[in-house]
Amino acid sequence: MVIVGAGQAGFQTAFSLREGGFRGPVTLIGNEKRLPYQRPPLSKAFLHGLADEASLHFRPQTLFEKLEIDFLPDAEVTAIDRASCAMVCGAGQTIPYEHAVIATGSRPRRLLVEGAGLGHVVYLRTIEDAIGLKEKVARANDIVVIGAGFIGLEFASVARKLGRNVHVVEAGSRMMARAVTPPAAAFVQRRHESWGVEFSFETTIEAIKSRDHVVTGVRLGDGRVLKADLVVVGIGAVANCELAAEAGLATDCGILVDDHLLTSDPRISAIGDCAVHPNVFARAPIRLESVQNAADQGRAVAARLLGEALPYRAVPWFWSDQGDVKLQIAGITTGHDHCVVRGSVEDGRFAVFCFANGRFLGVESINRPSDNMMARRVLALPQPPTLHDFEAFDFSLKAILDCPRDATPSDFLVSA
Repeated sequence: MVIVGAGQAGFQTAFSLREGGFRGPVTLIGNEKRLPYQRPPLSKAFLHGLADEASLHFRPQTLFEKLEIDFLPDAEVTAIDRASCAMVCGAGQTIPYEHAVIATGSRPRRLLVEGAGLGHVVYLRTIEDAIGLKEKVARANDIVVIGAGFIGLEFASVARKLGRNVHVVEAGSRMMARAVTPPAAAFVQRRHESWGVEFSFETTIEAIKSRDHVVTGVRLGDGRVLKADLVVVGIGAVANCELAAEAGLATDCGILVDDHLLTSDPRISAIGDCAVHPNVFARAPIRLESVQNAADQGRAVAARLLGEALPYRAVPWFWSDQGDVKLQIAGITTGHDHCVVRGSVEDGRFAVFCFANGRFLGVESINRPSDNMMARRVLALPQPPTLHDFEAFDFSLKAILDCPRDATPSDFLVSA
């Protein structure tokens, strides 16, 4: 078994194979020099100095050795020789496979404006990025963040806590527009503003200004120039699917897979951020960038290779920690046409229930982790409740979960 990519998805596949009793060779190929590690803390605890590098490792080197997982760090796969069933590495080395798993992840989308290549225009993806960013933040005063998605906002909250001036510039009309509803976004924006973060929405970037190759500001499309000695870019990610495309596998903004996570070549699977998979919750093929998706797809591929093949049906869920805000999402709430808020927005503890044509899509919760856990269980039901059902139960997730599966909401209410 050969796994290309040692992030969350690749690591999980290797360890799940061993946990499931697979006795054949397992080779895990990573293009970084370090042991496989967690990425989410890079924009939060690690940047803030609350976590060190060793604490980010999934497992110590000794456990890789004990489980006989052959981990190859700092290795680049340059081609897939499908005819010979072998991975070709940069040094000309070939690694044969009976089955291969591509888990090459994604990379930050690049900013394409004048000055974007300056040294203090940075991205955050790897631990090397985080180490460099941490050093630059220590010397910065005025930081412009381009992009009001999870990464940009998580960084903004940490930078403000460290006492830096932060201005977030977003091309869209609001923050996290592709991920959460307006009520949740509005609350998070108010919290950031209360910490001193400034925002400019519906604003484009014209250029990064500099003097003697040192960043001095950001020129916006409306003519303003924001003072800056550090620019952090978080404008989305691009799937690392070139290796697959060059090998002749089907791709379309990611590696196309079926509901068993198999590519157009049945001897090759693709998982995690690089894969576009059929998703019953999105009701369409989708590429998801989340720890949950990467880990669950790794487990699913390992189970299939161990003889327990099932279509991938894991409930998607996401989270983002921004200051004292814990935002959690169960399901895929984009495309909703109706939402209902429950809890106390004023106290910063509430949930947004999302629906489309009466169908339950998911829940966005702010500082209510139990709602996220229960919503994931509700979404996993063979027949999830409708808007009518939720109204009958006054949007109580616990009551819905306690309802006998063969009963209707009205039956349950009468019997109670």
